[in-house]
Amino acid sequence: MKIKAVRAYLRNLALRKPYSIAGYTFSEVENVFLEVELANGIVGIGAASPAEEVVGETCGQTLQNCNSDFFQHLVGRDIRHFRPLIDEVKSHFPQLPGTQAALDIALHDAFGQFLGLPVVEFYGQKIKALPTSVTIGLMSAEDTLKEAAEYLRLGFKAIKVKTGEDVEQDIERMLKLSETLKNKATIRVDANQGYSLNELKQFLKATQEIDIELVEQPLPVGEDRELLSLKKEERQLLTADESLKDAPYALQLAQQPQPFGIFNIKLMKCGGIMSALEIANIARHANIALFWGCNDESIVSITAALHAAFACPNTRYLDLDGSFDLAEDVVSGGFVLENGYLRLNGKPGLGLDREQVCY
Repeated sequence: MKIKAVRAYLRNLALRKPYSIAGYTFSEVENVFLEVELANGIVGIGAASPAEEVVGETCGQTLQNCNSDFFQHLVGRDIRHFRPLIDEVKSHFPQLPGTQAALDIALHDAFGQFLGLPVVEFYGQKIKALPTSVTIGLMSAEDTLKEAAEYLRLGFKAIKVKTGEDVEQDIERMLKLSETLKNKATIRVDANQGYSLNELKQFLKATQEIDIELVEQPLPVGEDRELLSLKKEERQLLTADESLKDAPYALQLAQQPQPFGIFNIKLMKCGGIMSALEIANIARHANIALFWGCNDESIVSITAALHAAFACPNTRYLDLDGSFDLAEDVVSGGFVLENGYLRLNGKPGLGLDREQVCY
């Protein structure tokens, strides 16, 4: 089945409310959407929301690349050859994971619809459902507790808290949060490169009794080897995020001794489903667990990440809450959220409904 048309567009999607992480505050987010139409009328849709501060690519660059002559030359190609097409785009646009992800996701969606199968079934579904964490930004202890209480009321079973600006305040927030939750939800921490090694040691020691599930990217990129001074059981809690961009990075971080016990895979860092599965396979052979994360993204790319996650037996954690932050989107469907758990809807491709929605 031949590709009939390729078209891209950008949408500036408002967030329900602004939030902060170490060094940044956000109130809206750009997403680039790419549609791949087949000769029989099937339309596959991809999306990209690259974080410039992490991967060096802007949505403007992504849009320009998706509207390039190279992408237009995909017209007339056979969707059954979608994997070589993805490889071609990766070769032509190296180090541009947003561009790669937009096409990778769109082609997977189109191919899945063409087969009449969910994307996850093409790769082999290993997991049916997992809880996703929801994220609390940098804020006071009082506001953290209020937001956590609301998430509990909504049924979420895992709370991720952004930290990294003041370790003393972070410790206070975690201790109070643990006391408030009373084991009703697990606690995850994302320091966003905000700690020094001594601050991380201070944080881990002060919170060792409250059963924090994991700590994302505590030190700045490039300082990963300093983590080897920690005990192995402490490193098992640590999650590589900004330090893990693609498969070559995964190979380095998988070598013994390992600074991280968990890999955070984001399609917007690595370039889509195919690249994510490369990282996942490296992690599996190195006995490293998987934690699937996201930026503020459309349901399109969140659903694509969920298909990839559920195809991997070493997936342990989900943090796919990026679309919950949006006040609007260009699609609905894809997945079902029930009592804090995510599961796929079982429809062909990514299972998306192509209708603009406002929440």
